[in-house]
Amino acid sequence: MPYRIYSIVLLLLMAACAPSNQTKEILPIPSSEPSQEQLAQINRKYGMFIHFGINTFHDMEWTDGSKPVASYQPTAVDAEQWVRTAKDAGMKYVILITKHHDGFCLWDSEYTEYDVAASPNTTNVVEAVAKACKKYDIGLGLYYSLWDRNLNGEVKDETLDSAYNQYMIDQMDELIDITERHTELVEFWFDGGWLKENHRWPIKELYQTIKSREPNCQIGVNWSIGLPNDPDHHPVKPEEQERGYPIRYFPSDFRLGDPFLPAEDDPKVFTHEGKEYYMPWESTVCMSQRWFYNTQDTVWKSIDELEALYNRATANDNILILNCPPNRDGVIREKDVQVLGELKERLSL
Repeated sequence: MPYRIYSIVLLLLMAACAPSNQTKEILPIPSSEPSQEQLAQINRKYGMFIHFGINTFHDMEWTDGSKPVASYQPTAVDAEQWVRTAKDAGMKYVILITKHHDGFCLWDSEYTEYDVAASPNTTNVVEAVAKACKKYDIGLGLYYSLWDRNLNGEVKDETLDSAYNQYMIDQMDELIDITERHTELVEFWFDGGWLKENHRWPIKELYQTIKSREPNCQIGVNWSIGLPNDPDHHPVKPEEQERGYPIRYFPSDFRLGDPFLPAEDDPKVFTHEGKEYYMPWESTVCMSQRWFYNTQDTVWKSIDELEALYNRATANDNILILNCPPNRDGVIREKDVQVLGELKERLSL
């Protein structure tokens, strides 16, 4: 074989055998039936939402990103008590707020100083909860707000999108770097997308970043479904959803719309670009009246109410998480522990 032809053939063979620099796109597989990972989520069935952060110290559900870092000052962070309480209640997983709309991060982030590392209590809460989940053999889920009032409050300015989107992707890697040392992620819960048109959020990139490292993790975005003539319509409540309605944030593995419960004849199959995707519903509900600890939050749902709520939320292959906010001493309130214990007995969990 002439040398020139031999060289060309060799180069072609080397190119064919060389590893591709292109990361294979990871997307849900179209189906009208649940995947193995969705079945695992459905079987978890019952979990705990843990709202804790800078809002805990201001008697507010949403702060605007301007509260000083110094105001976050828990006397302790007893993550083991949080997770142990969930385990003792018969729950199968917890979902921790890592960053709410205020932008305050419960881990030491390289990309912002608005985090626990700059506060009076530097405990890496994400890592503490991950360790506790490993210890008590319970699933770990993370919540992350797309909307960040500290860094990205000017949501109308599209020129800021690119840098902020990269910030979120970088933080996904940080969170997985922390958690994968201790346990695997079962769920990722995104919130706050309604402030921008859905195409401006890097949902596909966030999904890809997480799934490439945690392939079994189920990913959902609050207010997941749109209308046939307006895929970005907000909100489309569960009783308004019908089979085949468009997925507002694609790709997603399950539907959210807090604090609403699923319809009794809850549909499961929704569409994107003409393809059908199975998506269960996860209900997120407060046991008392507030998401974050609040000194005025003194009324709890009765056991009868919670039993009815559980039965409605977990029917038809859906999922329930109850919110139990740790207080300023970094522990879940005694009343929450008591009510969860009574509910476990009522439900025979």
